[in-house]
Amino acid sequence: MKFKQAMVLTMAAAMIAVPLSGCSGENSASGSTGDSTAPVSLELFSTKSENSEILKSLAADFHTKNPSVTITVTSPQDAGTVLKTRLTKNDLPDVLSMGGDATFTELQSAGVLEDLSKESYASNIQDSYKEMVYDVQKDAGKALYGVPYATNASGVLYNEEIFKQEGAEVPTTWDDFMALCKKLKNDGITPFELTFNDSWCTLPPWNSMAPDLQPENFTDDRLAGKTTFAATHQEVAKKYLALLPFAQEDYMGTTYADGNKAFAEGNAAMMINGNWAISEFKKVNPDFNVNLFAFPASNDSSKNYVTSGVDVLFAVSAESPNKEAAKQFVSFMMEKETAEKYITDQFAFSAVEGVEQEDETVAGVKKDIANGKVANFPDHYYPSGFDLAALAQEFAKNAAEGKDAEQNITDFLKQCDEKYDAVNVS
Repeated sequence: MKFKQAMVLTMAAAMIAVPLSGCSGENSASGSTGDSTAPVSLELFSTKSENSEILKSLAADFHTKNPSVTITVTSPQDAGTVLKTRLTKNDLPDVLSMGGDATFTELQSAGVLEDLSKESYASNIQDSYKEMVYDVQKDAGKALYGVPYATNASGVLYNEEIFKQEGAEVPTTWDDFMALCKKLKNDGITPFELTFNDSWCTLPPWNSMAPDLQPENFTDDRLAGKTTFAATHQEVAKKYLALLPFAQEDYMGTTYADGNKAFAEGNAAMMINGNWAISEFKKVNPDFNVNLFAFPASNDSSKNYVTSGVDVLFAVSAESPNKEAAKQFVSFMMEKETAEKYITDQFAFSAVEGVEQEDETVAGVKKDIANGKVANFPDHYYPSGFDLAALAQEFAKNAAEGKDAEQNITDFLKQCDEKYDAVNVS
């Protein structure tokens, strides 16, 4: 499967009184559900604390069209663990807003989510993102148990003013990328600001390279025990180490927050991360001219995909006592105007056809995303409990401390296989 992020969540809970007029199974463009005034209560559970405020706002918009539902938006710390615990207690929320990752896979494989394939909006979702959801579902079935909504993009963020100053063009191959890094360094410019003090920040380079360089069927074959990281990811690991000499000196001690500040202040030409970081740059420097390009891991530019995954999908509990109301809310969220409000607030991309992110700071990947030249985050396919971030952080730390590169690669990939096998119990 070709189309194959860790953050600390804070508690956020809000109750929005939204009268809903009765619940029918029909979708409507207005998001209205009828004329009955029977009160209905829904819980909307989000695994992202960052989007809880916009979800409350959009639920309030839903209120203006539907007189009598109470929607409670919850976003607890360690939301994935909370969901798994609630699953064991048969206490799932009515509507779930979550990533297309291992937690979703676990819920879907437990048979507790509603099939939304026949909802009218399902045909208005980009096929490439539907395929990503299919791929992480049990048996990769084509039923849509989670509807892709908001998507993201990871690659190389770059300072447009430095590129202009250096007469640099966006590289489209690995050799051109390395040549650019050497030129920048020779000119006294730090090519990369890396923030490896936060372990999750070690993942973007891996997530950007692995889809382009690993074998076509790696995900399925690794899950089945037919191959290994050691046998297939030598090039990924080697190129990962090749990036590090072009980073600032203390890349292992730099936090995400400090690195974002330094990058926005012009201390480096590039950062390997995603569109979610741009709003952090703008807080430091509102006039910062930044853009994003696909990581050129291969010398065959046709194989260099934008790493883009399902950051938010919507799912409905199959056991919800107010299932039709829950489905109607999801239908409302899929409307063009609603989806546009969401991606504008969250600086995201949309899986809904015809809804585009217009900000110029991501113009570099907009065309590829619109055309479906995207590959999912590979860590979305790894078993729950496989902590690649910790392994990659140790890998980079060893490099910073001068460990022999070949031995470092051998030990790292061996650890990947051992840790993967330890949690691969499917």
